[in-house]
Amino acid sequence: MARSAGLSLCGQVLVVRGGSRFLAASLAQSGDSLFMYDCSAAEKKPPENKGEDGQPVEKGSETILASTFSESGRYFALTDDSKRLILFRTNPWQCLSVRTVVRRCTALAFTASEEKVLVADKSGDVYSFSVSEPQGHGTLELGHLSMLLDVAVSPDDRYVFTADRDEKIRVSWLAAPHSIESFCLGHTEFVSRVFVVPDQPGLLLSTSGDATLRLWEYRRGRELHHCLLTSLQEPGESQGEKRFAVSRITYCRQDSCFALLCDSFPVVYIFQLDAPQRRLVYKQKLTFQHRVWDVAFEETQGLWVLQDSKDAPLVLCQPVRGQWEPVTENDTLKNVCSYLRGNWTMLEGSAGVGDSFSSLYKATFDNMTSYLKKKEERLQQQLKKRQRWKSPQPGPNGHTKKLKSDQVPLGC
Repeated sequence: MARSAGLSLCGQVLVVRGGSRFLAASLAQSGDSLFMYDCSAAEKKPPENKGEDGQPVEKGSETILASTFSESGRYFALTDDSKRLILFRTNPWQCLSVRTVVRRCTALAFTASEEKVLVADKSGDVYSFSVSEPQGHGTLELGHLSMLLDVAVSPDDRYVFTADRDEKIRVSWLAAPHSIESFCLGHTEFVSRVFVVPDQPGLLLSTSGDATLRLWEYRRGRELHHCLLTSLQEPGESQGEKRFAVSRITYCRQDSCFALLCDSFPVVYIFQLDAPQRRLVYKQKLTFQHRVWDVAFEETQGLWVLQDSKDAPLVLCQPVRGQWEPVTENDTLKNVCSYLRGNWTMLEGSAGVGDSFSSLYKATFDNMTSYLKKKEERLQQQLKKRQRWKSPQPGPNGHTKKLKSDQVPLGC
């Protein structure tokens, strides 16, 4: 899976990542409130000549694959392509530990208690790493039979949610992950994202390569509502060969709004949760001039949008008369954009990154078309042979050669 630039927000701290580096800026302060970190300068794991299968170990690129804040914003964690989990304290910023993970990570999540960070990987396993013991080794918690694409934890720390490439969402007990509470089944392609609604216990959002957004009552595994994203296109609007796979779900508690970013599309969809009716209401589509890398809500400021534009790397959208609109006169926005322009080299590598999910779709093979074509060719050849037998060719003197009785072709 390709990784483009990313955006994380918690409280008044904004983190932008790209390549092997990330930049953290405070939205409440200015000037010296900047922190930068480069994974290429992090502690390296001991060199290994061969893996468990006897093959040479592939060296990682140190590109950041996933990152997340803890609920309070006190901790920040990331994993990179060199199979390292790096844990930070955010006030003040300090690297607490660099630990090795077994496989390359696809998603991270802190528990609500902030005692553990969960790491989901490409082999389908979830490992937990202690936060209070920064040097402790990881513990295998659960496993799937296919690649995991996302992991989340309920606000009460009772359940862990895992989404895999084989269309499944599993709801397990966090204290005993071998105990499965339910499965949320209904998607027909890989499940790209799962999101637990923080102020609505029992509700889960999911998105998939099948271009649907679904709302679940997760303890019972019951689907409450779903929306087909392709139906939101304007008449005559074409998506080409691209497919709708959501790469980010972000939530604003104040307005009960969700923002959805579809991979490789310069649009963001806004939905509102109708909690009493337990359904999703489509509100608006935001269109941008450049490719959007990531989005994140911040309760007091609005919706932050990270895009592929050096002149305007960040866009801030706020509600105006019931509609979300970009704002231009904002000092915080100007300051953060200035930081990013000064460090644009860390984002340049994301400009050419293709679709993150394109390799995850089911492969389809149309063998029937080839079979029918060859069958038709055989039938045509047989028909021509019969016609030659029924219409004998003229002999050397121009007379039609008579067939002997034993040469008369038999009818079918």
